[in-house]
Amino acid sequence: MNVFTKKWWIATGIRALKTFAEGALAVIGTQAVFVNDVDWLAVLSGGALAAAVCFLLSLKGLPEVE
Repeated sequence: MNVFTKKWWIATGIRALKTFAEGALAVIGTQAVFVNDVDWLAVLSGGALAAAVCFLLSLKGLPEVE
């Protein structure tokens, strides 16, 4: 089974981008009340880690790509 098709890359990219946003929002929500108090490096780091995990989980297969 070849998972590295164009359709798979697009689906994985969309999932990773959404997961990045969710991870970043989670870090923002737990850190600060005001925008000035947010550690933006931690937000980017948390989002990137979430996106990397999402990508690795996508290697086992995606339901939308058969």
